[in-house]
Amino acid sequence: MQNSEAMALSAALLAVAGELTRRINDGVVARGFEGIRPAHGFAFARLAPDGATVTDLAVHLGVTKQAASQLVDELVRKGYAERRPHPGDARARLVVLTGAGWACTRAAEEAAAEAVRAWSEVLGEAETRALAERLLRIAPNGAIRPAW
Repeated sequence: MQNSEAMALSAALLAVAGELTRRINDGVVARGFEGIRPAHGFAFARLAPDGATVTDLAVHLGVTKQAASQLVDELVRKGYAERRPHPGDARARLVVLTGAGWACTRAAEEAAAEAVRAWSEVLGEAETRALAERLLRIAPNGAIRPAW
């Protein structure tokens, strides 16, 4: 693959990722979840299903512990997460999703499904499934994190 082709592919993948992030966020907001930003969704991906410490979240998001703590403060204030005692470390706090956080996560899943269905309208179901299989081969355990 030529450099120009690689750059075109890179640009296309970044554009698709950006559009997908926007569509999921717009879908969540349209379902009544206010004050939500894409960064919250990336945090939710780490907090579900078992919660995480602020340090875990900072590593996942690629930010400082202070930035992650501020994000958690915001999520707690908005009612999407809460801090609990950590079951395995008396010095740590575990951040977990509340009922509203779980509902928001389900809304994001619905919005993501809508976005992918739109791809199927363009590519067809078989080609969309093949795309998913190929992307999963390239990044089987890729971190779901923002491109700050």
